[in-house]
Amino acid sequence: MKRANKGSSFDDWLKEEGIYEEVTAAAVKRIVAVQIERAMEKRELTKAEVARRMHTSRAAVDRLLDPQNGSVTLNTLYKAAAAVGCQVRLEIV
Repeated sequence: MKRANKGSSFDDWLKEEGIYEEVTAAAVKRIVAVQIERAMEKRELTKAEVARRMHTSRAAVDRLLDPQNGSVTLNTLYKAAAAVGCQVRLEIV
């Protein structure tokens, strides 16, 4: 016997609190950072090599891979993905 979902969803609660977009953006950033780091490991790329391929500093790569740092731009994420041999696909639903 299935029970009906009672109460609101977590997404609803985040929206009620006015933090849905902020929390969602932070989660997406964390996911992308982890995926880029895994691609680096798979291809045996160092942070210094990724920085060289992105034409940026190693400190910028550190910020990119820091899940707590939400200041990374979409452009930087695209550059990082290309530097590790991946693509970024954005889907809006």
